[in-house]
Amino acid sequence: LGGDFGSMFKSTSYELDITAAVWAIDLVLPPGAAPNTSTSGCEAADYAGVPDGAIIIVQRGTCTFAQKFTLADASPAGAMVFINEGQPGRTEPLWFNFDGLDIPTFAATVETATALANGVLSGDTGLTARFKVDWRPGTYRTHNVVAETTTGDPNNVIVVGAHLDSVGVGAGINDNGSGSSTILEIAEQMTKVKPRNKVRFIWFSAEESGLLGSEAYVASLSEAERSQIAAMLNFDMVGSPNFVRFVYDGDLSDSPPPPSGAPEGSAAIEELFLQYFARQGLATEPTAFDGRSDYGPFIEVGIPAGGLFTGAEGIKTPDQVAIYGGVAGEQYDQCYHLSCDDIDNLSLVALDQMSDAAAHATISLAQSTQAVNGQRGKGNFNVEGGGQPAPIGSITAF
Repeated sequence: LGGDFGSMFKSTSYELDITAAVWAIDLVLPPGAAPNTSTSGCEAADYAGVPDGAIIIVQRGTCTFAQKFTLADASPAGAMVFINEGQPGRTEPLWFNFDGLDIPTFAATVETATALANGVLSGDTGLTARFKVDWRPGTYRTHNVVAETTTGDPNNVIVVGAHLDSVGVGAGINDNGSGSSTILEIAEQMTKVKPRNKVRFIWFSAEESGLLGSEAYVASLSEAERSQIAAMLNFDMVGSPNFVRFVYDGDLSDSPPPPSGAPEGSAAIEELFLQYFARQGLATEPTAFDGRSDYGPFIEVGIPAGGLFTGAEGIKTPDQVAIYGGVAGEQYDQCYHLSCDDIDNLSLVALDQMSDAAAHATISLAQSTQAVNGQRGKGNFNVEGGGQPAPIGSITAF
């Protein structure tokens, strides 16, 4: 079927797998011009004739969600597909967490439900469908993935991080497949060089659950191990379709400080990125240094940090369109935390530009952290004054 769908949290039974007739519950498809006009599932009579175990389609509309769900739960149906009403801005799946109801429920797009309805608005659609829920909630152990260079000063480590997880409703290609794949490519290219400072690549788990992976990693370090980390670079969402080239505001010149403050050296990391983009003739803007992503636990313990971002739910301004192109008045990523964050939800231009900048910052700090903490790498390498590091290879869009 077209469109996206998925089970709602606390909708039982988990690991359900049934095949049954599909039954339309007083649908209005195509939808009316005005919102909140569909009465689908608002009365017990709407469920008259529903056979035991049927898969019902219920639509948003005039009555409350609770009323629709309660009546569906009391019906003989074995499962429910719930959809938005269908007017512009009301087509995406609606997700709810609820207790006290037993009917297994999917949230689906209007497109998916239209195919399932098969042209029938009330009653038997003439179709049979398989309804399968193949996950269960709970508390589970997750793992960070850590890899580091075999060479380089172990007392002057550069951490390069990106979160590996996504929200449950989507594939997370931009958030954060873009950042995870960027640092993977950098790590592969780093096999061609011998860095003067050790570089530790970390793919963090459970960022979307509250920075759990990065918090656990930082908490696992002793004071001595924390003191060995010179800087942390974070790359979270670097391929937004309606992008702006954002650089973390490590000097706090354009944003309020995070609760823990900005560790000394964060401004130098920001400047490293700014100098790179200036040499490329590419405009940038600051983004809040608020600890919202996996660098947060690092700056809380005084480790300098920086990174790149291309925008999430924020709205692009006309002035930004004049610089970066794109569409004013729309989100930088219209699929942020939605099921449509798939392989088509990327700007390859942004991904190429930002990954090159990420590679530049990584190899620069791998060779010298003098600008960050005053420590030079062994030898005469120096990145102050905009000096170019030796290239580690070409980072390409993927």
